[in-house]
Amino acid sequence: MSQSTLCKGAIFGIMVGMSLLSVPVPSRAEDGEPGARQRVELSLRSWMFTNGETKWSHDASGLDSRLGNPTSKLTYKDNNTQIVELAAKVNLTRRWFLRGELGLSVDFDRGKMVDDDYLSTGGQHLFSRTNSDVTGSGTWYLNLDGGRRVAEFSGNRGYLDVYGGFQYWNTKYEARGVYQEVCNPSGAFTCGSGTVRPGSVLAIVNTTHWITPIRVGTQAEYRLTRWFSLEGRVAASPISIVYNEDKHVLRSDLQQPSFTMWGIGASANADAGVKFMLTKNLALTGGYRVWWNRAYSGTWENHPIGSASETAPVRELQTIRHGATFGLTASF
Repeated sequence: MSQSTLCKGAIFGIMVGMSLLSVPVPSRAEDGEPGARQRVELSLRSWMFTNGETKWSHDASGLDSRLGNPTSKLTYKDNNTQIVELAAKVNLTRRWFLRGELGLSVDFDRGKMVDDDYLSTGGQHLFSRTNSDVTGSGTWYLNLDGGRRVAEFSGNRGYLDVYGGFQYWNTKYEARGVYQEVCNPSGAFTCGSGTVRPGSVLAIVNTTHWITPIRVGTQAEYRLTRWFSLEGRVAASPISIVYNEDKHVLRSDLQQPSFTMWGIGASANADAGVKFMLTKNLALTGGYRVWWNRAYSGTWENHPIGSASETAPVRELQTIRHGATFGLTASF
């Protein structure tokens, strides 16, 4: 049985289970206690047709005056990646809650990697540009939050929550094949032409780890009718730690990983959407989501074979992903 079939079967089973959990049961709200909430919420979501991009560049002109600033810029892009997210929320009291979310990509094989190299001799200029096909291997994330309800709108129209917590976000790209688009050789700096390596050959593996130790956010729901609501959620952090590594597997002069980067930056997440109550305990949700992380300071380091490593400042290191969301939430 294929991995895709197993994933689809598991998702179907979870949806059936959530539907069974959604059978209406008496609640404290029905007994006349205003503002009472269901104790547990379980959600199955799909972050659909997402577009993701990780790009980084560094300035090694301090190591060799012939090199440009930036010296090298690599951009990894993927399209139409599908992510499945499992979430659980526990209302500890009428106001306090805990929430966890785990997202895993189930389809990640369409994209492009562009590698630009620059020289400064005769003025800053593009020396070489190659591109490769992105074939994998995926992205995943974990969110752990705790929060409190700070306001409830009159007429039982909705609420406003604040929360804080931790986020880990991992993205791994595998680039295959090397096609030379631009080649402007200069002295000892040479490059090829046309197809340098066929598409079946693994060229580069890039892995980015974003660790956000503390983020703060707010979320709100406003009910337009008994069954239909608008929802919004934003979170941000001025401290997000990033570790990025590039493995250039075709380079015989470099170790694996070939280049590593550490940095510190900021992050922001935003969701906007709608919720439609199918039953008292089961809701259908849909919307759009954007996640963004960017380093504002960092260090690049190479790892050559037979000589000491060298360091240079990171000019740019950023990851962004956005796309539509669709899901089911059961409460009980």
